[in-house]
Amino acid sequence: MAKQVKLSASRRSGMGRSAVRKIKAQGGVPAIIYGARQQPEPLQISKRDISLMFSHASGENILVELEIEGESGSRLALVQEVQHSPVGGDVLHIDFHAVSMDEMIEAEVPLEPVGTPEGVKTFGGLLEQALRSLEIECLPKNLPDVITVDVSHLNIGDAIHVTDIPLPEGVKTRVPADLTAFSVIAPTVEEAPVEAEAATAPEVITEKKEGAEAGAAATPAATPAKEAKR
Repeated sequence: MAKQVKLSASRRSGMGRSAVRKIKAQGGVPAIIYGARQQPEPLQISKRDISLMFSHASGENILVELEIEGESGSRLALVQEVQHSPVGGDVLHIDFHAVSMDEMIEAEVPLEPVGTPEGVKTFGGLLEQALRSLEIECLPKNLPDVITVDVSHLNIGDAIHVTDIPLPEGVKTRVPADLTAFSVIAPTVEEAPVEAEAATAPEVITEKKEGAEAGAAATPAATPAKEAKR
């Protein structure tokens, strides 16, 4: 099941870029909580506490008991969306969705293959994972961190579809049952390069000699007739 952690937060009044810069300068992360028929409330949380929370979780589906400064009790919320910096991956903003323990929630849970497929181990095939996560719905208490799928029995050409994935108790999905999640394909065989045939000696074309062979005597010219005697 998903980890349930306690997290301290405080309300923030300032909005906009300047307010966000100030929060970051103080070592905080801007956040917001909404849902459960409540108005969205902007919050701020310690960056250190956020880092610690994610370091102990296998994914970002985390149930949080938010202890908001000035409130006597805590609020149960699901980490709904996390914005990361494209440079360095630092957390820039977090959305929390307030939930109730007796109301169904929707979440996207990672799919994780377990084992080495027979087709990979024996025949050198390749395991393809078409689905990296699965959209599910359940009660908060049944929310899994990750859904593991045994792929060790798969041979070349075999596949596991959504309908074949064993879901934890109290969890269901609306993803089409015939959608492929994992499959094993045959290895790609590269054809051996064809050896170049021995080069054929070029055909030598000789020109025919025109006229008489070189060195042959030329035909003598006719001698002029003697002049008639007067």
